[in-house]
Amino acid sequence: MSGQERVIRIRRPYLDLIAAGTKTIEVRVGYPSMRKIHPGQLLVFESGEARYRTRVTEVVEYPSFDAMLDAEGLEAIGSEGMSRAELLAACREIYPLEMERLGVLAIHLRLAP
Repeated sequence: MSGQERVIRIRRPYLDLIAAGTKTIEVRVGYPSMRKIHPGQLLVFESGEARYRTRVTEVVEYPSFDAMLDAEGLEAIGSEGMSRAELLAACREIYPLEMERLGVLAIHLRLAP
């Protein structure tokens, strides 16, 4: 297991869901730097002054947001009451189609001490 921490910036509402233990999957596209994330790694999510440490338990790659949403739990992704269609639209608002084509990573997390 890697002991090296990596800091990742995240929007505050999603950070709050990670802190509450509700959001256990962080979705990113397959940028080369994101592809280096691996099980056992410590990730520190931050927004402003707030920071939470997590440990990666699994990284699953999907060809699209559609495929990822078919396989993963919406609540674990941080849907917070959004429908599947609304969550898909939110993902595509953050990552346009050319970014989605890099592949979609579902990074499974648990809070770390």
